[in-house]
Amino acid sequence: MAVLKLYRDKLKHNYNHLDQVFKQHNIDWGIVTKLLCGEEKYLKEVVALGIKEIHDSRVTNLKAIKKVAPQVQTVYIKPAPKKSIPEIIEFADVSFQTELEIIRLLSEEAVRQQKLHKIIIMIEMGDLREGVMGDELIDFYEQVFELPGISVIGLGANFNCLHGVMPTQDKLIQLSLYKQIIEAKFNLKIPWVSGGTSVTIPLLFNHQMPKGINHFRIGEALFFGLNLFTGETFEGMHDDVLELCAEIIELTEKPMIPSGIMAENPSGDSYEIDESLYGKKSHRAILDIGLLDVNPKFLIPKKDMSVVGASSDMLVVELGENEHNFKVGDVLRFSLRYMGALSILNSRYINKEIV
Repeated sequence: MAVLKLYRDKLKHNYNHLDQVFKQHNIDWGIVTKLLCGEEKYLKEVVALGIKEIHDSRVTNLKAIKKVAPQVQTVYIKPAPKKSIPEIIEFADVSFQTELEIIRLLSEEAVRQQKLHKIIIMIEMGDLREGVMGDELIDFYEQVFELPGISVIGLGANFNCLHGVMPTQDKLIQLSLYKQIIEAKFNLKIPWVSGGTSVTIPLLFNHQMPKGINHFRIGEALFFGLNLFTGETFEGMHDDVLELCAEIIELTEKPMIPSGIMAENPSGDSYEIDESLYGKKSHRAILDIGLLDVNPKFLIPKKDMSVVGASSDMLVVELGENEHNFKVGDVLRFSLRYMGALSILNSRYINKEIV
């Protein structure tokens, strides 16, 4: 069976690096754990880092976090489905919200459970996923801030989540101004402007972060050290906190070009013949992992090999001349892109280990 490994020391290194940066800029932050899909042993590793706030998009994962670390502040990071409201109040200390009807129901449930539920109002800043429209924010806030059982602790925004709209200094200044407008109109203080995610970190390093942005939610940068502006690894950070290890279950020298009448494969892909490869052979390895677990385009091979493709339960890679003398039973290793790791962590067929 294939194995996903989490390297504890590399995770700790990345955490300390980010924590130091945020402390230097007086920024509060929490770790986004939706990547981990509620995997308890990995959640324990995150809690052991010393973080005081964890974000997730699944109530079941927040429940798992509260089981592991009841003292950690939990944050539900998408608008709440109606049927989930009782559990959100029970297991999420904070939630991101954009709908008046839902906030009113959260208020009623918070009163029933005798809790104060904190919310961050998300504002639409151009990526067109979740968010209140800016010209509606004042009226929206006016109907929310006095609801019983509800405390508005911040305004927030997401970037690069749907249409690829990137954060800019101007957009973040605009987000900060919304806070100033509300504070002036209602004569109160809103603690957080949560405009920071992994995609926003480069603006911080480039001294382009407005002072009003004082809260970050970080997942991808912690686990992959990735600069989402450049596609490179941040200096001083690890890009291989997570590693996939898959066993070779067949290894044979085969032609590089398929033969026979060809049609679409079960995935709907059509293979295009490269005539320059006629008559050539390569060592092909089949690995014990497939599309059920991960899309091959999110795998980054660590040795001299290339991914050919995958079926539901098998991945095919080309080893060329097999210069590393791999054999059946050997393990090939891959780094992962975010969406690849997400798929694997959601697969019950992949073992999860800590190194």
